Amino acid sequence: RYEEREDFAVVMQPFFRNTLLPLDSNGKPDLSFFAADCFHFSVRGYAEMAMALWNNMLEPAGEKQTYNNFTHDRSKLKCPNPEKPFLSTLRNSGFRNSDLNLEKTKPSVPYWAVIVAAVTGVLAGSL
Repeated sequence: RYEEREDFAVVMQPFFRNTLLPLDSNGKPDLSFFAADCFHFSVRGYAEMAMALWNNMLEPAGEKQTYNNFTHDRSKLKCPNPEKPFLSTLRNSGFRNSDLNLEKTKPSVPYWAVIVAAVTGVLAGSL
């Protein structure tokens, strides 16, 4: 949708796609990364996610890290460099004139099948 724009870009940042639950030294979930409700992140967890997001924004499209290793190590924070002093987009990552096909593709599942599955799920759940 925005590929032709010179002044705007939307870039998927996949740092959370393959992230595993952080574990403590006993192999149990490290609750220091989570708030009291055990669902939301704590300050430490948000710091880890912020670093992973920042690093993803500096990584070129097609080379973005898809996980976060929860090391709480500030040295893993990436910085812009003189060769690439900007946030990475498809355009400045070299995909502007490549074979990358961003055109709309035909969905693999028809829209009506999603609606039927949702209604069936609601009916089955209510029974």
